[in-house]
Amino acid sequence: MSQAPTPPKIVVLGGGSAGWITACLMARAWGGSHVTVVESPDIGIIGVGEGSTPQLKAFFDLIGVAEADWMPACDATYKMGIRFTGWSERPGYESYFHPFPGPTDLHTEPAFLHNCALARRGFEVPAHPDAFFLASRLAAEGKGPQAGENFPFAPSYGYHFDAYKLGAFLRSHAAAQGVTHLERLVREVERGADGDVAALVCEGGERIDGDLFVDCSGFAGVIAQQALGERFVSFSDTLFNDRAVVMPTPRSPDYRPQTEAVAMSAGWRWSIPLTSRIGNGYVYSSSHQSDKDAEAELRAALSLSGSETEARHLRMKVGRVENSWSRNCLSTGLAQGFLEPLEATALHIVIATALEFISAYEAGNFTDQHQARFNTSIAERIDGIRDYITAHYRLSQRSDTEYWRENATNQNLSEGLKSMMTAWFTHQDIAAANERAYPQRPYSAASWHCLMAGYGTFPAAEKMQAPPANLRAAEMADVGRILTASAKNFTVLGR
Repeated sequence: MSQAPTPPKIVVLGGGSAGWITACLMARAWGGSHVTVVESPDIGIIGVGEGSTPQLKAFFDLIGVAEADWMPACDATYKMGIRFTGWSERPGYESYFHPFPGPTDLHTEPAFLHNCALARRGFEVPAHPDAFFLASRLAAEGKGPQAGENFPFAPSYGYHFDAYKLGAFLRSHAAAQGVTHLERLVREVERGADGDVAALVCEGGERIDGDLFVDCSGFAGVIAQQALGERFVSFSDTLFNDRAVVMPTPRSPDYRPQTEAVAMSAGWRWSIPLTSRIGNGYVYSSSHQSDKDAEAELRAALSLSGSETEARHLRMKVGRVENSWSRNCLSTGLAQGFLEPLEATALHIVIATALEFISAYEAGNFTDQHQARFNTSIAERIDGIRDYITAHYRLSQRSDTEYWRENATNQNLSEGLKSMMTAWFTHQDIAAANERAYPQRPYSAASWHCLMAGYGTFPAAEKMQAPPANLRAAEMADVGRILTASAKNFTVLGR
């Protein structure tokens, strides 16, 4: 009987959430003794507050960590979805909630899709997404995702958390699984005669060798981009925002389990409730606004114009590496790429990348046999998420500044996004269009409906008319009864 291949010796450069998530997943797959994380002792602490998609819950479930263990340690709160405000000037659509659809929504989502189909054809029917999803109702009522024992349908949800504290928690968990943590300052990436990475050379000359290297070194891309010359593909032609200014405010007593995404003059600002504070940030385009003016606009929005609260300015490198797996190096986190945080997909991409890599690497007996297929799959996933984020700007019903006008007329769109827009405006089946454009479907047809309907992307109000008798709208009273009855099984947070 042939002996199973020995798991590789893995060296992860960089900690933080991305590095430690990847280390935890690889340790689970191949044993912690095979994994070493090399982290600079001089890494700065950001900890501005961050949101996630439901994939983070799936990650913690996979590694066997309970919410009661990690959430208090990371100042974490629940997130039922995102409230978008000010992205549309159309009356009645100034704000909408994008939920994480769950099992209960299977009873109300068809009514939403039906009414959207009618509204797209110019019929005046209720088609605002807020009226159709349980998560929207729970967030509005300040209720969390934990239902009473007699209600069997758990909604889908994400979290808000302190990013620095999450990294620290995962570091402790990884150490308990046998992962080695080294605080070292890496000075050089040593390559072997075959061109692969052979070792990281630290200050003082110490070599840390390995079979597989994971680049989590941030925007610098020390291994993949600098040492291996992996090309970076910029998304600046569709995603204009390349700066952020952040500052905290005290936690509000009327906490709702949602991220706020409020449109601003040259971008948008987030508000993320943690147990210790509210994390705030303004993501904007440096081509349309100076750092000074952006900070002033954020301070005004937060009523902090005369405050001494410190503001921190961040630069964003928006795009991705051409190949996430290059030679014997896997890039993840900011070293792999960055999509602005509008849909909170950063950790989603980290988790998906690590899990798919583990599967591909094992299937190829720890060789690069499936490297090309993996790279294509991950690139398609990231590009699909990029398109969905781009759609927020391209389809926004806002035109008060040059920033919004340029976004609304931007023609640098992928064929996939063009086909989705065409399908919407020509009354095609959005689910079928989504399958054709995005085989991996990083976003569901319901999510595309929430985005487009949430903006009120329908014919002009003066052209809308009542539907004929043979095209009846969904019965909103039935939808309301389902949501009201379901919401009664959940309690207000903090009680």
